[in-house]
Amino acid sequence: MATQFALMINGTSCSVAVALLLLALGASGQLQVGFYSKSCPSAESTVASVVRGASASDSTILPALLRLQFHDCFVRGCDASVLIKGGNNSAEVDNAKHQGLRGLDVIDNAKAQLQTQCPGVVSCADIVILAARDAVAFSGGPSFDVPTGRLDGKVSNLRDADVLPDVHDSAQVLRSKFAAGGLDDKDLVLLSAAHTVGTTACFFMQDRLYNFPLAGGGRGSDPSIPDDFLAELKSRCAPGDFNTRVPLDRGSERVFDTSILRNIRNGFAVIASDAALYEDTSTVDVVDSYSGLLGTIFGPYFRQDFADSMVKMGSIGVITGSNGEVRKLCSKFN
Repeated sequence: MATQFALMINGTSCSVAVALLLLALGASGQLQVGFYSKSCPSAESTVASVVRGASASDSTILPALLRLQFHDCFVRGCDASVLIKGGNNSAEVDNAKHQGLRGLDVIDNAKAQLQTQCPGVVSCADIVILAARDAVAFSGGPSFDVPTGRLDGKVSNLRDADVLPDVHDSAQVLRSKFAAGGLDDKDLVLLSAAHTVGTTACFFMQDRLYNFPLAGGGRGSDPSIPDDFLAELKSRCAPGDFNTRVPLDRGSERVFDTSILRNIRNGFAVIASDAALYEDTSTVDVVDSYSGLLGTIFGPYFRQDFADSMVKMGSIGVITGSNGEVRKLCSKFN
């Protein structure tokens, strides 16, 4: 698993669209920006400090935290269910769809500090959202407000994570899975563009490189991959190599930008699910709208819209009221 832009092109302020969306959410009585302003005034700054500290020793933790929000919100909603450790391989996090998930220790660290400052106030679900927001900003992406006020869920089941999007999914399947969470084709492209930072393991590329079903029968390499790029990928991911990591955004993996969408448009998508976005008319137009030169001048504005989609994803399946709890430890139910 993975922010946008604003009226100020440097991405330091939240877009008007985000602000309007947050006002709507606050009006619904569910979430609001600054939810902890009185009950735990240091909540957001504490999470930011923990994320900054973690990234100082390991910069790869930033895209990992962004992925963590995606994996939490797409399963049962943004309820921190992915953080629960069951002990008998029956918890959601034990599902193979969460393979390689990182950043849980960063959330635990932030929670421990907040429990000292404001015991029983800040939910783990909100910490996940805040940490992902900060990870985007610290990666050079936009800074934006996120509403808080979520409670932690009381359920975490292994099989619930089967619904997560998969690297082998077609665009049609991806669109269906995103739609189930209230996200549209534009959100699908924007949130996939979070792959502008970070890497993937060769494990997720093996089938595309060596076991792709061919039209004439048999299996081989995905014929849609340009020859030179295919040779490049094979040189980095040999048959049976599951662990080597490869940048998801060829040539720009350390910069938060639209390069990932240009790569998808030009046939240089690293994983199959990214490539699929340029194989369906519903998503091709969205990719083109952000990857062309005119888009950077006249819009749509990638950074602004990415922030909007992050806020929207963070509102999936939110728990409030008596249906949830504020965990003392993010890895255990109370």
